[in-house]
Amino acid sequence: MSPSVPEISAFVAFLEKERNDSPHTVKAYERDVKDFAAFCGRYYGGSWSWAGVDRLAIRGWLGALQQRGLAKRSAARALSALRTFYRFLAATQGLEVNPAKAARTPKVEHTLPTHLDRAEIDRLFTEAEHRAQAGGFTEARDLAMLELFYSTGIRLAELAGLNEQDVDLVSDQVKVRGKGKKERIVPVGSHAGAALRRYYRQRDARLGAHGRSGTHDRRAVFVGRRGQRLSARGVQLAMKRLFGTLARGARDLHVHTLRHSFATHLLDAGADLRAVQELLGHASLSTTQVYTHTSVERLKKVYQQAHPRA
Repeated sequence: MSPSVPEISAFVAFLEKERNDSPHTVKAYERDVKDFAAFCGRYYGGSWSWAGVDRLAIRGWLGALQQRGLAKRSAARALSALRTFYRFLAATQGLEVNPAKAARTPKVEHTLPTHLDRAEIDRLFTEAEHRAQAGGFTEARDLAMLELFYSTGIRLAELAGLNEQDVDLVSDQVKVRGKGKKERIVPVGSHAGAALRRYYRQRDARLGAHGRSGTHDRRAVFVGRRGQRLSARGVQLAMKRLFGTLARGARDLHVHTLRHSFATHLLDAGADLRAVQELLGHASLSTTQVYTHTSVERLKKVYQQAHPRA
């Protein structure tokens, strides 16, 4: 067994149980540290230790990641994972070195979030509503998911993980479990509430007609044709079908586009930045501030088009 395996296993347990990180973060950090361990096995040609790793090995690993075509943002996350791992070794084993600390973080290009403008939102919802009226269970479900995404700004995993008890259509609010298993309450708009009620009727009628078999997930809000919880991938594919109705097509749009649109449109309308931060479930205000840049860019375009001496 490699000497790195026990330490990595303990690190993963620390992330899960003590830091309470999200499953996505834990999996990514575990993958990054294991990848570095595998690289060290090749780099040192046999025996090596965490204490013996030097900055040249870190630099070589980052270079290997770049050669594999890894995006700079992903490489920066991988380096962050390694730094966290070395801090963990320092706290648990008294390791005094952290070669990852001095390594230069790959410069990440800050791109503005892709979002839909108001006209695109209108077209998207008009088409989704038309499909729901003409269709059945699947179309009603997809409209409800679309409405909930845009109404609340929740993430893909948050929507896929919703349970019946999380949605309160009397108070028009939903309880969301976000990153780090943190819970927050977000309001549900009237259009989203109406779409959810319509979907519930379609879902219950469908499941009732086929009999509530043992495969039916009685807790899940969004289910597939057989009554099982709809996976995150299933949600993505459903939204892709709707995005395909827009002129720009589904290729450049993702579920997260709806979250970006939610935040941008709120800020465009004068919403308080900290309120938007709470709605999005951002731990840091700086994460939310990227949406103000989007709003400023939109204002610049309006200025350039409208001002006579622009």
